[in-house]
Amino acid sequence: MTWLINKSPTLNERLADEHKRIEAAMALLGPGSKRNKLLEKVRQLDVAAHLNDWLSSPGLRAPV
Repeated sequence: MTWLINKSPTLNERLADEHKRIEAAMALLGPGSKRNKLLEKVRQLDVAAHLNDWLSSPGLRAPV
């Protein structure tokens, strides 16, 4: 885990940890539907991380 014990993890840290966990599980699997489902989950985690970066960027402004 990438965060300290008395500091709650950020969303990006939690997403990165889950990404690593899933990729490790995928390395143990051969081609097939189970691996494809994990690959889709990795893609979803990547999208979530990009959306979080975009939403928390300083250039983003509330609609007027």
